[in-house]
Amino acid sequence: MDFLSSILCLVLALIFIHLLFSSTLKNTKTSHAKLPPGPNPIPVLGNLLNLDNKPHKSLAKLAKIHGPLMTLKLGSVTTIVVSSPSMAKLFLQKHDVSFSSRTIPDAIRGFKHDELGMPWVPVSTLWRNLRKICNSHIFTSQSLAAKQNIRCLKIHQLLSLVRESCDSGVPMDIGKAAFSTTLNLLSNTIFSIDLIDPSSDSANEFKELVWNMMEEIGKPNLADYFPALTRIDPQGRRRRLTGYFVKMVGVFDEIIKTRLLERKALDWVSTEDTLDTLLGIEESSHEIDRRHIQHLLLDLFVAGTDTTANTLEWAMAELLHNPTILLKAQEEMDQMIGKGNLVEEVDLARLPYLQAIIKETLRLHPPTPLLLPRKAEEDIEICGFTVPKGAQVLVNAWAIGRDESTWEKSELFLPERYLGSEIDVKGQHFELIPFGAGRRICPAVGMANRMLQIMLASLVHSFDWKLDGGIGTENMDMEDEFGITLRKAQRLRAIPVHRMNCC
Repeated sequence: MDFLSSILCLVLALIFIHLLFSSTLKNTKTSHAKLPPGPNPIPVLGNLLNLDNKPHKSLAKLAKIHGPLMTLKLGSVTTIVVSSPSMAKLFLQKHDVSFSSRTIPDAIRGFKHDELGMPWVPVSTLWRNLRKICNSHIFTSQSLAAKQNIRCLKIHQLLSLVRESCDSGVPMDIGKAAFSTTLNLLSNTIFSIDLIDPSSDSANEFKELVWNMMEEIGKPNLADYFPALTRIDPQGRRRRLTGYFVKMVGVFDEIIKTRLLERKALDWVSTEDTLDTLLGIEESSHEIDRRHIQHLLLDLFVAGTDTTANTLEWAMAELLHNPTILLKAQEEMDQMIGKGNLVEEVDLARLPYLQAIIKETLRLHPPTPLLLPRKAEEDIEICGFTVPKGAQVLVNAWAIGRDESTWEKSELFLPERYLGSEIDVKGQHFELIPFGAGRRICPAVGMANRMLQIMLASLVHSFDWKLDGGIGTENMDMEDEFGITLRKAQRLRAIPVHRMNCC
Protein backbone atom coordinates (compact mmCIF):
# COMPACT_ATOMS: atom_id res chain seq x y z
CA MET A 1 0.00 0.00 0.00
CA ASP A 2 1.53 3.33 -1.07
CA PHE A 3 1.66 6.49 0.97
CA LEU A 4 -1.44 8.20 -0.46
CA SER A 5 -3.55 5.06 -0.10
CA SER A 6 -2.51 4.82 3.53
CA ILE A 7 -3.63 8.39 4.10
CA LEU A 8 -7.03 7.88 2.49
CA CYS A 9 -7.67 4.80 4.61
CA LEU A 10 -6.67 6.52 7.80
CA VAL A 11 -8.71 9.62 7.03
CA LEU A 12 -11.77 7.44 7.70
CA ALA A 13 -10.51 6.41 11.11
CA LEU A 14 -11.96 8.06 14.19
CA ILE A 15 -8.48 8.69 15.56
CA PHE A 16 -8.19 11.72 13.33
CA ILE A 17 -10.95 13.44 15.28
CA HIS A 18 -8.64 13.33 18.29
CA LEU A 19 -5.69 14.47 16.22
CA LEU A 20 -7.64 17.41 14.85
CA PHE A 21 -8.40 18.83 18.29
CA SER A 22 -5.01 18.00 19.83
CA SER A 23 -3.03 19.52 16.97
CA THR A 24 -5.24 22.64 16.99
CA LEU A 25 -4.60 23.20 20.70
CA LYS A 26 -0.91 22.40 20.44
CA ASN A 27 -0.29 24.85 17.61
CA THR A 28 -2.27 27.85 18.86
CA LYS A 29 0.97 29.69 19.62
CA THR A 30 2.43 28.82 16.20
CA SER A 31 -0.63 30.16 14.40
CA HIS A 32 0.07 33.66 15.73
CA ALA A 33 3.65 33.65 14.46
CA LYS A 34 4.47 35.19 11.08
CA LEU A 35 5.43 32.00 9.32
CA PRO A 36 6.98 31.91 5.86
CA PRO A 37 4.43 31.58 3.04
CA GLY A 38 3.18 28.23 1.83
CA PRO A 39 0.22 26.35 0.39
CA ASN A 40 -3.00 26.44 2.38
CA PRO A 41 -3.34 23.35 4.59
CA ILE A 42 -6.53 21.34 4.85
CA PRO A 43 -7.91 20.14 8.20
CA VAL A 44 -6.10 17.23 9.81
CA LEU A 45 -3.87 16.35 6.85
CA GLY A 46 -2.37 19.80 6.41
CA ASN A 47 -0.31 19.74 3.21
CA LEU A 48 0.35 16.01 3.05
CA LEU A 49 -1.63 15.68 -0.17
CA ASN A 50 0.76 18.20 -1.76
CA LEU A 51 3.47 15.52 -1.55
CA ASP A 52 3.87 12.30 -3.47
CA ASN A 53 6.37 9.44 -3.56
CA LYS A 54 9.06 11.87 -4.74
CA PRO A 55 8.84 14.64 -2.15
CA HIS A 56 12.07 16.33 -3.28
CA LYS A 57 10.37 17.12 -6.58
CA SER A 58 7.00 18.01 -5.04
CA LEU A 59 8.66 20.46 -2.67
CA ALA A 60 10.72 21.98 -5.50
CA LYS A 61 7.53 22.67 -7.49
CA LEU A 62 5.85 24.24 -4.46
CA ALA A 63 8.92 26.42 -3.84
CA LYS A 64 8.57 27.90 -7.33
CA ILE A 65 5.13 29.12 -6.29
CA HIS A 66 5.67 30.10 -2.64
CA GLY A 67 9.37 30.97 -2.56
CA PRO A 68 12.67 29.53 -1.29
CA LEU A 69 11.57 29.81 2.36
CA MET A 70 8.28 27.99 2.70
CA THR A 71 5.99 26.62 5.40
CA LEU A 72 4.06 23.38 5.14
CA LYS A 73 1.86 21.69 7.67
CA LEU A 74 2.63 17.99 7.38
CA GLY A 75 -0.07 16.52 9.56
CA SER A 76 0.48 18.21 12.91
CA VAL A 77 4.14 19.04 12.21
CA THR A 78 5.15 22.55 11.18
CA THR A 79 7.78 22.14 8.47
CA ILE A 80 10.03 24.83 7.01
CA VAL A 81 11.47 24.07 3.56
CA VAL A 82 14.66 25.76 2.34
CA SER A 83 15.18 25.75 -1.43
CA SER A 84 17.85 28.28 -2.40
CA PRO A 85 21.60 28.72 -1.75
CA SER A 86 21.12 32.03 0.11
CA MET A 87 18.50 30.55 2.44
CA ALA A 88 20.60 27.43 3.00
CA LYS A 89 23.51 29.64 4.04
CA LEU A 90 21.35 31.38 6.64
CA PHE A 91 20.20 28.10 8.17
CA LEU A 92 23.39 26.04 7.88
CA GLN A 93 25.98 28.72 8.55
CA LYS A 94 24.67 31.92 10.15
CA HIS A 95 22.13 30.15 12.39
CA ASP A 96 23.77 26.72 12.38
CA VAL A 97 23.77 26.42 16.19
CA SER A 98 20.02 27.02 16.37
CA PHE A 99 19.33 24.30 13.79
CA SER A 100 21.88 21.66 14.78
CA SER A 101 19.40 19.27 16.38
CA ARG A 102 17.47 16.70 14.39
CA THR A 103 13.85 15.92 13.83
CA ILE A 104 13.91 12.17 14.45
CA PRO A 105 12.02 9.87 12.05
CA ASP A 106 9.91 7.48 14.10
CA ALA A 107 11.39 4.48 12.28
CA ILE A 108 14.79 5.26 13.82
CA ARG A 109 13.53 4.97 17.39
CA GLY A 110 12.88 1.22 17.38
CA PHE A 111 16.54 0.28 17.72
CA LYS A 112 17.33 3.38 19.80
CA HIS A 113 19.41 4.65 16.93
CA ASP A 114 18.06 8.11 17.70
CA GLU A 115 19.89 7.94 21.06
CA LEU A 116 23.12 6.32 19.86
CA GLY A 117 23.60 7.01 16.14
CA MET A 118 25.86 9.95 15.34
CA PRO A 119 23.69 11.46 12.56
CA TRP A 120 20.68 11.66 14.89
CA VAL A 121 21.83 12.40 18.43
CA PRO A 122 21.67 16.07 19.44
CA VAL A 123 24.82 18.15 19.74
CA SER A 124 26.06 16.82 23.08
CA THR A 125 29.05 15.19 24.75
CA LEU A 126 28.24 11.91 23.02
CA TRP A 127 27.95 13.57 19.62
CA ARG A 128 31.25 15.40 20.13
CA ASN A 129 32.99 12.17 21.16
CA LEU A 130 31.71 10.30 18.11
CA ARG A 131 32.55 13.19 15.81
CA LYS A 132 36.05 13.42 17.30
CA ILE A 133 36.63 9.72 16.70
CA CYS A 134 35.63 10.12 13.05
CA ASN A 135 37.69 13.27 12.50
CA SER A 136 40.75 12.15 14.50
CA HIS A 137 40.96 8.43 13.73
CA ILE A 138 38.87 7.36 10.75
CA PHE A 139 38.67 10.13 8.14
CA THR A 140 41.91 12.04 8.65
CA SER A 141 44.14 12.74 5.65
CA GLN A 142 46.77 10.47 7.18
CA SER A 143 44.31 7.62 7.67
CA LEU A 144 42.99 7.93 4.14
CA ALA A 145 46.50 8.03 2.71
CA ALA A 146 47.49 4.97 4.73
CA LYS A 147 44.63 2.99 3.17
CA GLN A 148 45.58 3.83 -0.41
CA ASN A 149 46.91 0.32 -0.98
CA ILE A 150 43.53 -1.13 0.01
CA ARG A 151 41.72 1.15 -2.42
CA CYS A 152 44.18 0.17 -5.14
CA LEU A 153 43.56 -3.53 -4.51
CA LYS A 154 39.77 -3.10 -4.59
CA ILE A 155 39.95 -1.12 -7.83
CA HIS A 156 42.01 -3.89 -9.40
CA GLN A 157 39.41 -6.42 -8.27
CA LEU A 158 36.66 -4.24 -9.75
CA LEU A 159 38.48 -4.08 -13.07
CA SER A 160 38.91 -7.86 -13.04
CA LEU A 161 35.14 -8.26 -12.74
CA VAL A 162 34.63 -5.81 -15.59
CA ARG A 163 37.10 -7.73 -17.77
CA GLU A 164 35.17 -10.94 -17.16
CA SER A 165 31.99 -9.20 -18.25
CA CYS A 166 33.81 -7.73 -21.21
CA ASP A 167 35.17 -11.10 -22.37
CA SER A 168 31.81 -12.83 -22.00
CA GLY A 169 29.72 -9.98 -23.41
CA VAL A 170 27.45 -10.14 -20.37
CA PRO A 171 26.12 -6.76 -19.19
CA MET A 172 27.17 -5.46 -15.79
CA ASP A 173 24.94 -4.07 -13.07
CA ILE A 174 26.94 -0.88 -12.47
CA GLY A 175 25.28 -0.09 -9.14
CA LYS A 176 25.93 -3.58 -7.80
CA ALA A 177 29.59 -3.46 -8.87
CA ALA A 178 30.05 -0.03 -7.28
CA PHE A 179 28.29 -1.16 -4.11
CA SER A 180 30.39 -4.33 -3.76
CA THR A 181 33.63 -2.42 -4.29
CA THR A 182 32.67 0.29 -1.79
CA LEU A 183 31.43 -2.22 0.77
CA ASN A 184 34.62 -4.30 0.69
CA LEU A 185 36.77 -1.19 0.77
CA LEU A 186 34.98 -0.09 3.93
CA SER A 187 35.06 -3.55 5.48
CA ASN A 188 38.81 -3.79 4.85
CA THR A 189 39.34 -0.33 6.29
CA ILE A 190 37.24 -1.14 9.34
CA PHE A 191 37.64 -4.92 9.83
CA SER A 192 40.59 -5.88 7.55
CA ILE A 193 38.38 -8.41 5.74
CA ASP A 194 36.09 -8.59 2.71
CA LEU A 195 32.51 -8.62 3.90
CA ILE A 196 31.09 -10.11 0.69
CA ASP A 197 32.11 -11.94 -2.47
CA PRO A 198 31.37 -9.38 -5.23
CA SER A 199 30.42 -12.10 -7.71
CA SER A 200 27.99 -13.88 -5.36
CA ASP A 201 24.36 -13.34 -4.43
CA SER A 202 25.53 -11.95 -1.09
CA ALA A 203 26.37 -8.66 -2.83
CA ASN A 204 22.76 -8.22 -3.96
CA GLU A 205 21.42 -9.31 -0.58
CA PHE A 206 23.55 -6.81 1.33
CA LYS A 207 22.73 -4.07 -1.17
CA GLU A 208 19.00 -4.68 -0.79
CA LEU A 209 19.36 -4.74 2.99
CA VAL A 210 20.99 -1.31 2.96
CA TRP A 211 18.46 0.11 0.50
CA ASN A 212 15.57 -1.24 2.59
CA MET A 213 16.97 0.68 5.56
CA MET A 214 17.24 3.89 3.54
CA GLU A 215 13.75 3.44 2.19
CA GLU A 216 12.15 2.89 5.60
CA ILE A 217 13.87 5.98 7.03
CA GLY A 218 13.20 8.23 4.06
CA LYS A 219 9.75 7.35 2.77
CA PRO A 220 6.83 9.35 4.23
CA ASN A 221 5.65 7.84 7.51
CA LEU A 222 2.30 8.77 9.05
CA ALA A 223 3.75 8.33 12.54
CA ASP A 224 6.12 11.25 11.82
CA TYR A 225 3.23 13.55 10.94
CA PHE A 226 0.82 12.45 13.65
CA PRO A 227 2.80 11.69 16.84
CA ALA A 228 -0.26 10.11 18.45
CA LEU A 229 0.16 7.25 15.96
CA THR A 230 3.67 6.34 17.08
CA ARG A 231 2.32 3.78 19.54
CA ILE A 232 0.81 1.68 16.77
CA ASP A 233 3.46 2.21 14.04
CA PRO A 234 0.66 2.17 11.40
CA GLN A 235 2.86 1.47 8.36
CA GLY A 236 5.22 -0.89 10.20
CA ARG A 237 8.30 1.15 9.30
CA ARG A 238 9.80 1.10 12.80
CA ARG A 239 9.27 -2.64 13.12
CA ARG A 240 10.85 -3.42 9.75
CA LEU A 241 13.79 -1.07 10.24
CA THR A 242 14.49 -2.57 13.65
CA GLY A 243 14.69 -5.99 12.02
CA TYR A 244 17.16 -4.72 9.41
CA PHE A 245 19.30 -3.05 12.08
CA VAL A 246 19.37 -6.20 14.23
CA LYS A 247 20.39 -8.29 11.22
CA MET A 248 23.31 -6.03 10.33
CA VAL A 249 24.48 -5.57 13.92
CA GLY A 250 24.49 -9.36 14.22
CA VAL A 251 27.09 -9.49 11.45
CA PHE A 252 29.20 -6.88 13.23
CA ASP A 253 28.94 -8.63 16.59
CA GLU A 254 30.36 -11.86 15.19
CA ILE A 255 33.34 -9.98 13.79
CA ILE A 256 33.85 -8.15 17.09
CA LYS A 257 33.75 -11.41 19.08
CA THR A 258 36.39 -12.92 16.81
CA ARG A 259 38.59 -9.85 17.13
CA LEU A 260 38.32 -9.80 20.93
CA LEU A 261 39.50 -13.42 21.04
CA GLU A 262 42.40 -12.57 18.73
CA ARG A 263 43.40 -9.62 20.93
CA LYS A 264 43.79 -11.99 23.91
CA ALA A 265 46.36 -14.14 22.15
CA LEU A 266 49.99 -13.71 23.23
CA ASP A 267 51.18 -13.38 19.65
CA TRP A 268 48.48 -10.91 18.63
CA VAL A 269 49.64 -7.96 16.53
CA SER A 270 47.31 -5.03 16.00
CA THR A 271 45.90 -4.63 12.51
CA GLU A 272 45.59 -0.89 13.20
CA ASP A 273 42.22 -0.85 11.49
CA THR A 274 39.12 1.07 12.61
CA LEU A 275 37.79 -1.77 14.76
CA ASP A 276 41.05 -1.99 16.73
CA THR A 277 40.94 1.77 17.18
CA LEU A 278 37.36 1.68 18.48
CA LEU A 279 38.01 -1.24 20.82
CA GLY A 280 41.11 0.52 22.11
CA ILE A 281 39.13 3.68 22.84
CA GLU A 282 36.46 1.61 24.59
CA GLU A 283 39.07 -0.06 26.81
CA SER A 284 41.07 3.05 27.65
CA SER A 285 38.34 5.64 28.19
CA HIS A 286 34.68 6.12 28.94
CA GLU A 287 33.95 8.06 25.76
CA ILE A 288 32.15 5.16 24.06
CA ASP A 289 30.91 1.67 24.90
CA ARG A 290 29.97 -1.39 22.84
CA ARG A 291 26.55 0.00 21.92
CA HIS A 292 28.13 3.13 20.51
CA ILE A 293 30.52 1.03 18.44
CA GLN A 294 27.62 -1.00 17.03
CA HIS A 295 25.68 2.09 16.02
CA LEU A 296 28.73 3.87 14.63
CA LEU A 297 29.44 0.83 12.44
CA LEU A 298 25.83 0.93 11.26
CA ASP A 299 26.24 4.55 10.24
CA LEU A 300 29.56 3.95 8.48
CA PHE A 301 28.34 1.00 6.44
CA VAL A 302 24.81 2.10 5.64
CA ALA A 303 25.59 5.69 4.71
CA GLY A 304 29.03 5.02 3.26
CA THR A 305 28.07 2.27 0.85
CA ASP A 306 24.69 3.41 -0.41
CA THR A 307 25.53 7.03 -1.17
CA THR A 308 28.82 6.25 -2.93
CA ALA A 309 27.39 3.42 -5.02
CA ASN A 310 24.34 5.46 -6.05
CA THR A 311 26.48 8.44 -7.07
CA LEU A 312 28.82 6.25 -9.14
CA GLU A 313 25.82 4.70 -10.90
CA TRP A 314 24.38 8.15 -11.62
CA ALA A 315 27.74 9.37 -12.95
CA MET A 316 28.02 6.41 -15.33
CA ALA A 317 24.39 6.88 -16.39
CA GLU A 318 24.99 10.55 -17.19
CA LEU A 319 28.12 9.73 -19.19
CA LEU A 320 26.31 7.08 -21.23
CA HIS A 321 23.42 9.52 -21.66
CA ASN A 322 25.90 12.18 -22.87
CA PRO A 323 28.47 10.32 -25.01
CA THR A 324 30.34 13.47 -26.06
CA ILE A 325 31.12 14.14 -22.39
CA LEU A 326 32.26 10.54 -21.94
CA LEU A 327 34.59 10.93 -24.92
CA LYS A 328 35.99 14.19 -23.54
CA ALA A 329 36.71 12.50 -20.19
CA GLN A 330 38.52 9.67 -21.95
CA GLU A 331 40.56 12.11 -24.00
CA GLU A 332 41.65 13.94 -20.83
CA MET A 333 42.83 10.68 -19.26
CA ASP A 334 44.52 9.48 -22.45
CA GLN A 335 46.49 12.72 -22.49
CA MET A 336 47.32 12.95 -18.79
CA ILE A 337 47.74 9.26 -17.92
CA GLY A 338 48.41 7.64 -21.27
CA LYS A 339 46.66 4.85 -23.11
CA GLY A 340 47.43 1.44 -21.66
CA ASN A 341 48.19 2.82 -18.18
CA LEU A 342 45.93 2.17 -15.23
CA VAL A 343 44.68 5.15 -13.22
CA GLU A 344 46.31 5.69 -9.84
CA GLU A 345 45.20 8.04 -7.07
CA VAL A 346 48.16 10.31 -7.68
CA ASP A 347 46.74 10.97 -11.15
CA LEU A 348 43.40 12.32 -9.95
CA ALA A 349 44.65 15.84 -9.21
CA ARG A 350 45.57 16.16 -12.90
CA LEU A 351 42.04 15.32 -14.09
CA PRO A 352 39.93 18.49 -13.64
CA TYR A 353 37.28 17.37 -16.12
CA LEU A 354 36.77 14.10 -14.26
CA GLN A 355 36.40 16.05 -11.00
CA ALA A 356 33.90 18.33 -12.74
CA ILE A 357 31.86 15.28 -13.80
CA ILE A 358 31.64 14.15 -10.17
CA LYS A 359 30.51 17.62 -9.04
CA GLU A 360 27.90 17.83 -11.79
CA THR A 361 26.59 14.39 -10.85
CA LEU A 362 26.28 15.46 -7.21
CA ARG A 363 24.50 18.65 -8.28
CA LEU A 364 21.82 16.87 -10.28
CA HIS A 365 21.63 13.74 -8.12
CA PRO A 366 22.57 14.61 -4.51
CA PRO A 367 22.89 11.41 -2.43
CA THR A 368 20.51 12.74 0.24
CA PRO A 369 18.13 15.05 -1.66
CA LEU A 370 16.53 16.61 1.44
CA LEU A 371 19.67 16.20 3.56
CA LEU A 372 18.80 14.98 7.07
CA PRO A 373 16.00 16.93 8.79
CA ARG A 374 16.91 19.58 11.30
CA LYS A 375 14.88 21.09 14.13
CA ALA A 376 14.59 24.65 15.42
CA GLU A 377 15.87 24.86 19.00
CA GLU A 378 14.20 28.23 19.55
CA ASP A 379 12.09 30.82 17.75
CA ILE A 380 14.31 32.35 15.07
CA GLU A 381 13.51 35.32 12.85
CA ILE A 382 14.79 34.91 9.30
CA CYS A 383 14.04 37.37 6.50
CA GLY A 384 11.16 38.87 8.47
CA PHE A 385 9.52 35.50 9.14
CA THR A 386 9.47 33.37 12.28
CA VAL A 387 10.76 29.82 12.30
CA PRO A 388 9.05 28.52 15.45
CA LYS A 389 10.73 26.42 18.10
CA GLY A 390 10.32 22.73 17.39
CA ALA A 391 9.67 23.19 13.67
CA GLN A 392 11.15 20.64 11.30
CA VAL A 393 13.55 22.13 8.76
CA LEU A 394 14.14 20.44 5.39
CA VAL A 395 16.92 21.70 3.12
CA ASN A 396 16.10 20.63 -0.43
CA ALA A 397 19.59 20.07 -1.85
CA TRP A 398 17.99 18.62 -5.00
CA ALA A 399 16.10 21.86 -5.65
CA ILE A 400 19.12 24.01 -4.79
CA GLY A 401 21.20 22.11 -7.34
CA ARG A 402 18.62 22.94 -10.01
CA ASP A 403 17.97 26.56 -9.01
CA GLU A 404 17.60 28.42 -12.32
CA SER A 405 18.73 31.70 -10.79
CA THR A 406 22.04 30.09 -9.77
CA TRP A 407 22.74 27.54 -12.49
CA GLU A 408 22.56 28.37 -16.19
CA LYS A 409 20.77 25.58 -18.09
CA SER A 410 20.19 23.98 -14.73
CA GLU A 411 18.58 20.78 -16.04
CA LEU A 412 21.48 19.93 -18.36
CA PHE A 413 24.53 17.85 -17.45
CA LEU A 414 27.38 20.29 -18.13
CA PRO A 415 30.65 19.52 -16.29
CA GLU A 416 32.30 22.44 -18.10
CA ARG A 417 30.55 24.82 -15.71
CA TYR A 418 33.14 23.93 -13.02
CA LEU A 419 36.29 24.35 -15.08
CA GLY A 420 38.16 27.33 -13.67
CA SER A 421 35.69 27.51 -10.78
CA GLU A 422 36.49 27.13 -7.09
CA ILE A 423 33.11 25.54 -6.26
CA ASP A 424 33.50 22.34 -4.26
CA VAL A 425 31.27 20.01 -2.21
CA LYS A 426 32.82 20.63 1.22
CA GLY A 427 30.01 22.80 2.59
CA GLN A 428 31.40 26.26 1.84
CA HIS A 429 29.57 26.82 -1.46
CA PHE A 430 25.86 26.65 -0.71
CA GLU A 431 24.81 26.22 -4.32
CA LEU A 432 26.35 22.75 -4.09
CA ILE A 433 25.80 21.00 -0.75
CA PRO A 434 25.24 17.30 -1.49
CA PHE A 435 26.90 16.36 1.83
CA GLY A 436 25.32 19.14 3.86
CA ALA A 437 27.14 22.00 5.59
CA GLY A 438 27.92 23.36 9.03
CA ARG A 439 28.70 21.23 12.06
CA ARG A 440 26.43 18.46 10.78
CA ILE A 441 28.21 18.02 7.45
CA CYS A 442 28.97 14.42 6.54
CA PRO A 443 32.41 13.59 8.02
CA ALA A 444 33.24 11.16 5.19
CA VAL A 445 33.34 13.71 2.36
CA GLY A 446 37.05 13.13 1.75
CA MET A 447 36.76 9.35 1.52
CA ALA A 448 33.66 9.55 -0.68
CA ASN A 449 35.41 11.86 -3.13
CA ARG A 450 38.48 9.64 -3.40
CA MET A 451 36.42 6.53 -4.01
CA LEU A 452 34.12 8.17 -6.55
CA GLN A 453 36.99 9.63 -8.54
CA ILE A 454 39.17 6.52 -8.67
CA MET A 455 36.26 4.16 -9.49
CA LEU A 456 34.82 6.39 -12.20
CA ALA A 457 38.23 7.15 -13.73
CA SER A 458 39.15 3.45 -13.83
CA LEU A 459 35.89 2.38 -15.47
CA VAL A 460 35.98 5.17 -18.05
CA HIS A 461 39.70 5.01 -18.89
CA SER A 462 39.93 1.24 -19.28
CA PHE A 463 36.66 0.53 -21.10
CA ASP A 464 34.12 1.78 -23.56
CA TRP A 465 30.50 1.08 -22.65
CA LYS A 466 27.28 0.30 -24.47
CA LEU A 467 23.81 -0.03 -23.01
CA ASP A 468 22.23 -3.43 -22.56
CA GLY A 469 19.45 -4.40 -24.96
CA GLY A 470 20.48 -2.01 -27.72
CA ILE A 471 18.83 0.96 -25.99
CA GLY A 472 19.82 4.28 -27.51
CA THR A 473 21.48 6.77 -25.19
CA GLU A 474 18.72 9.29 -25.90
CA ASN A 475 16.10 6.79 -24.69
CA MET A 476 17.68 6.04 -21.32
CA ASP A 477 15.41 6.03 -18.28
CA MET A 478 16.86 8.67 -15.94
CA GLU A 479 14.09 8.62 -13.32
CA ASP A 480 15.00 8.39 -9.65
CA GLU A 481 13.60 6.51 -6.67
CA PHE A 482 13.33 8.23 -3.30
CA GLY A 483 14.43 6.88 0.06
CA ILE A 484 16.45 8.92 2.48
CA THR A 485 18.94 8.62 -0.38
CA LEU A 486 18.28 8.93 -4.09
CA ARG A 487 18.94 5.98 -6.37
CA LYS A 488 18.30 5.32 -10.03
CA ALA A 489 14.84 3.79 -10.43
CA GLN A 490 15.91 1.52 -13.29
CA ARG A 491 19.19 -0.22 -12.66
CA LEU A 492 21.98 0.72 -15.05
CA ARG A 493 23.12 -2.32 -17.01
CA ALA A 494 25.89 -1.82 -19.56
CA ILE A 495 28.32 -3.96 -21.52
CA PRO A 496 32.01 -3.04 -21.24
CA VAL A 497 34.20 -3.12 -24.34
CA HIS A 498 38.01 -3.41 -24.25
CA ARG A 499 39.65 -0.08 -24.83
CA MET A 500 43.31 -0.78 -24.03
CA ASN A 501 45.85 -3.48 -24.63
CA CYS A 502 46.35 -3.80 -20.87
CA CYS A 503 42.79 -5.06 -20.48
